[in-house]
Amino acid sequence: MRIFDRSGQELIVNQRQNQLLKFLYSHFLGRCALKVLTLPFITHIGGCYMNSRFSKRKIQPFIQQNQIDMSQYEKQEYSCYNDFFTRKIKKEARPICMEHDLLIAPADSKLTYYPIHQDTCLTIKDTVYSLSDLLKNQSLAQEYDGGTCLIFRLTVDDYHRYCYIDDGTKEQDIYIPGIFHTVNPVANDYYPIYKQNSRSYSLLHTQHFGDVIYMEVGAMMVGKIVNHSKTSFQRGEEKGYFEFGGSTIVVLFKKDIVVIDEDIIKNSQNNDETRVLMGEKIGIKR
Repeated sequence: MRIFDRSGQELIVNQRQNQLLKFLYSHFLGRCALKVLTLPFITHIGGCYMNSRFSKRKIQPFIQQNQIDMSQYEKQEYSCYNDFFTRKIKKEARPICMEHDLLIAPADSKLTYYPIHQDTCLTIKDTVYSLSDLLKNQSLAQEYDGGTCLIFRLTVDDYHRYCYIDDGTKEQDIYIPGIFHTVNPVANDYYPIYKQNSRSYSLLHTQHFGDVIYMEVGAMMVGKIVNHSKTSFQRGEEKGYFEFGGSTIVVLFKKDIVVIDEDIIKNSQNNDETRVLMGEKIGIKR
């Protein structure tokens, strides 16, 4: 799977994480290690470490390895790795498109587009699952037949806070427990991903895009989802953030609601992803 920016340029992908995941999912010893890594008490220990001052030593090497421009962020000093991982970006670094007929990206991420058809399954790198499996709600899934599914995959170098895509009100969050597994696409070649991940979703009653399902998916090693408790929201307002771990956002629209930008559709049809930034235009209201 390749990644392209909005100008059509292919981005260079750091293969180190892919190589580690390939070992974990394709090698016998790797799979044995994976069973240990995904035990609840192991993920708890990992979370405690990432919240401790001892994890600070990992921050600077990570910044250098991923060439992160820290001038875009509000803070320059961090108490632990999770403090750094959930850092806030300056507003001017992520301007929000405020034209309400335009659909915006909720997060910095790698985006894939899928049309939703009746009785069909969504496929991500050989992992196949139905929408009803993902939501654990068949009747709700049927309401989105003929609609649009957008999958925003966040990697560890991405900005891990995400926003609302429109004005509106929100129903209560639905939490689905699961086993933590990484969202890196290499992992999908060997293990069913989304059926095994913890996830949280809510039904958003938006002013311009109808009833939208907005789901956050956790990942291997902690993968904690932190959502702010609000019943009403505005376009561009922060919805929540992920603590340490690559994570994913899934957004579902009903039939005849949105038209996704052509470059995103083309890349998705070629099994490639599109790099998008929080707040930028990715489609238009139909």
